[in-house]
Amino acid sequence: MNLGISGRLTRATLNSPLTPLMLLAAIAVGLMALLSIPREEEPQISVPMVDIMVAAPGLSAADATELAAKPLEAIVRSIDGVEHVYTQVEDDRVMVTARFEVGSDPDDAAVRVHEKVRANYDAIPVGVSEPQIVTRGINDVPAVVLTLTPRADTAGRWTDQALYDVATRLRTEIGKVEDVGLTFIVGGRPSEIRVEPDPARMAARGVALSSILETIGQAHRSSPAGNVRDGGQAVSLRSGNRMTSPEDAAMLTVSSATGEPVYLRDVATIVQAPREDQARAAHYTRADDGWSRTPAVSLAVAKRQGANAVVVSHAVLARVEALEGTLIPEGLEVVVTRDYGETANEKANELLMHLGLATVSIVVLIGFAIGWREAGVTAVVIPTTILLTLFASNLMGYTINRVSLFALIFSIGILVDDAIVMIENIARHWAMNDGRSRAQATVEAVAEVGNPTVVATLTVVAALLPMLFVSGLMGPYMAPIPINASAAMVFSFFVAVVIAPWLMIRLARKTLAGGHGHDQGEGMLGRLYRRVATPVIRSRRSAWTFLIVVGIATLLAMSMFGFRAVPVKLLPFDNKSELQVVLDMPEGTSLETTERTLAAAAGIAQTLPEVVSMESYAGTATPFNFNGLVRHYFLRDRPEQGDLAVLLAPKHDRHRSSHVVALDLRRRLADLPLPAGASIKVVEAPPGPPVLATLLAEVYGPDAATRRAVAAELETLFRAEPSVVDVDNSYGVRRPVLRLVPDREKIERFGLSEREVHDSVAALMGGQVLGYAARDDGRTPVEIAVRLPQSARAWTEQLAVMPVAMTTVDGEPRLVELGEVVDARQELASWPVYRRDGRAAEMVTAELAGQFEAPIYGILAIDAAIKAHDWKDLPQPEVRLNGQPTDETVPTVLWDGEWEITWVTFRDMGAAFGVALLGIYVLVVAQFKDFRIPLVILTPIPLTLIGIVLGHMLFGAPFTATSMIGFIALAGIIVRYSILLVDFIRHARTPGPRSRPWPRSAIPPSWPR
Repeated sequence: MNLGISGRLTRATLNSPLTPLMLLAAIAVGLMALLSIPREEEPQISVPMVDIMVAAPGLSAADATELAAKPLEAIVRSIDGVEHVYTQVEDDRVMVTARFEVGSDPDDAAVRVHEKVRANYDAIPVGVSEPQIVTRGINDVPAVVLTLTPRADTAGRWTDQALYDVATRLRTEIGKVEDVGLTFIVGGRPSEIRVEPDPARMAARGVALSSILETIGQAHRSSPAGNVRDGGQAVSLRSGNRMTSPEDAAMLTVSSATGEPVYLRDVATIVQAPREDQARAAHYTRADDGWSRTPAVSLAVAKRQGANAVVVSHAVLARVEALEGTLIPEGLEVVVTRDYGETANEKANELLMHLGLATVSIVVLIGFAIGWREAGVTAVVIPTTILLTLFASNLMGYTINRVSLFALIFSIGILVDDAIVMIENIARHWAMNDGRSRAQATVEAVAEVGNPTVVATLTVVAALLPMLFVSGLMGPYMAPIPINASAAMVFSFFVAVVIAPWLMIRLARKTLAGGHGHDQGEGMLGRLYRRVATPVIRSRRSAWTFLIVVGIATLLAMSMFGFRAVPVKLLPFDNKSELQVVLDMPEGTSLETTERTLAAAAGIAQTLPEVVSMESYAGTATPFNFNGLVRHYFLRDRPEQGDLAVLLAPKHDRHRSSHVVALDLRRRLADLPLPAGASIKVVEAPPGPPVLATLLAEVYGPDAATRRAVAAELETLFRAEPSVVDVDNSYGVRRPVLRLVPDREKIERFGLSEREVHDSVAALMGGQVLGYAARDDGRTPVEIAVRLPQSARAWTEQLAVMPVAMTTVDGEPRLVELGEVVDARQELASWPVYRRDGRAAEMVTAELAGQFEAPIYGILAIDAAIKAHDWKDLPQPEVRLNGQPTDETVPTVLWDGEWEITWVTFRDMGAAFGVALLGIYVLVVAQFKDFRIPLVILTPIPLTLIGIVLGHMLFGAPFTATSMIGFIALAGIIVRYSILLVDFIRHARTPGPRSRPWPRSAIPPSWPR
């Protein structure tokens, strides 16, 4: 007989001494891959984002858009590989973000942006700063976050400055750990030597602010000045001396209007104290008598690209433990508030355990169904295939994560098929007792089912591989599934034709109990199948009736999506141990008010039994995760902005999932009193690629006023929909501004320049760093800055009399007060400008909660509300599901956010399914040399959809992208079984030795023989 590739492989390896060596080598390389492959919680999605920030002092948002933003957009959009360009413009500053295509190299993206921008430096407008270019990617997301906080009984002895100093030294030590990447500190305040000018004393002594600035700047200069000869030696010469303490600054003399020397201490207060940053961080934890609140500083640690998160995490924590009692003093706790290495390891171990359980289940099933020695063969074949797949995955640069392990778990039932088919057929041939040797019978048994098995394996691969070409953010997220599952299928075939027969010869010396010969009974399953199948295939009429029933059932199953009996969603919610509460107070809110509101929100979160600790960040952002990277949470640095990082108990220690906890927390926070214009949102770490918001409407229109008016009406519709929560917008309210306008006539009369006035105001309110005081104890040098204390930074009469300059009037020196040369005006800042891909837009954002949490249902509800709404003087906006409008003269609402990823993913997966069907059809045509039989083989595919829909309805689960993956994979599996059955049926209808196990009586007489 024709052995084919399967039979020839079996014949060449059945008695070869290399076969056991190949088995051992496969196990060895697989185990090495299992131990060395990086472990991560999620697949690493490379989405380089390059921020280009420029300062445009004095320019309104509208002017900055025209002079800086639009030219920068044009430059960035000309760069190859840039997918989207986002622009945010406010008074005095512009930020343009280039988001590159998924999978782009971050370093290459940064280089291309740098080169393109530098090539256009000649186009920078006058007064606009040189662009600052910052590249951020997935490797910048901290894998470990350590929060330094004192114990409750020692909290009174610690300040945020002391915590910051310890965090700075700890950061240096952690930087020594191998494969540690970017590290940064959140919270705390560094020490500074602060010179606080006193207007009253300055006026009494005749000292101007400009004199103080000049004196400190000159006194703190030190620089190389060449070399001198001294006693036959060449000695380096340095000029000047740097200050090291507040006392050094206090003894400086400044010039006065009277000409008398005045010490700096006589006109200013010089202190070494924490810098008065507009940011605060605190740690909340459960105590015996409730909750305790202590100051905190967080140290965020990222890993280098390609590093194992588990290894880096363990190394960092080991380093911290070694420093306890030395660098980390007694009474100071280092709380691990994020450890992606531990969660990745936990999730990987959990999935590996499920993988083992699935393997054991299959082995036990084969033991009962076929035989225990055959089950022993399977117990070797499955792990070998899985280990080879892990080895291949490691070579291709993939990691162990929940998606790649999901691929192995769902494919384990497929990859064992080849081995089962070979084992069962070998056992059947042995049971024939026709005089052939065991080796010959084994080779012929493998050859008999070899060709259909090859085709069946290729059909599964053909069903899975097209999913590799899903575009967008979900592409790399899903890539491990088709890659790992397809690799597993290919390896399973070679293991089935090489290892399985070799093991069968050596382990299964006896035929199966009960035999599988042609003269044996059908068994219980055979009898059950005959009882069910015979009425269906008794006649053509019954067969067509069955097909029509299946078709109707398929249509009914598809209608369940329309009736919402099976909701559709991108991905199911994950059960993580972290939540984030994002607070946005009205523009202009003080830091203290923001901190009080965060404390109130923390008090509400404390009522949840699942919460074990929290960190509040006012005026700054919590160390960002992947979601925060995409949403640019790391730029949240204003006094009215705050975050609350909520840490939940491990999932095995709580009864509710993190999503249910988030819903409960959101419901409770709804009772928190907030001023008009404020918003508070509960943000969950998404189970897949992050987006700016789950429900995101971009409003386009002819002008900014129309866009904001339409967006305001749309926001009203959002708030009226019960399932739409956490509603917010991109423009907020206009920020209050105090403008000090120089009086040019008086400035000219006093012989001053406007620059002197501007510099004086900036130094008083914003502070001016004039140098650094050295510290010899290995700590970071201390800033020397001139600025008013926080309590004095207000436009008062005291500030108005601040002497800012010295002039001469009628030959006499005279001090010029700030209030003499400026006019104070209260006004509002410009509206912020948001642009995407060269078009101005406003955004309305929201999340979804309730029975239907997919964006499609929120979109349908809001679309219906848009049509029914009375728009009064505004034109009713057009609604688009994808693609920016080409006509901006008409208001348009474009749905984005999670909907964009959802429709792209299902669109591409639908196309992948079509390509899979075509590929399967071509393979089956090539196998059977017939155009009609492949159609028969493809007919059972609708049964998979019926089963999937019923299963989702039974368990109340939404139909997600992973469900679609299962549907496509099941299509390949059912075609695989169909190929094997059709091949056996064809040979059963053909007289010859291969027809012996299939009695012709099994074929209905009404069918042609």
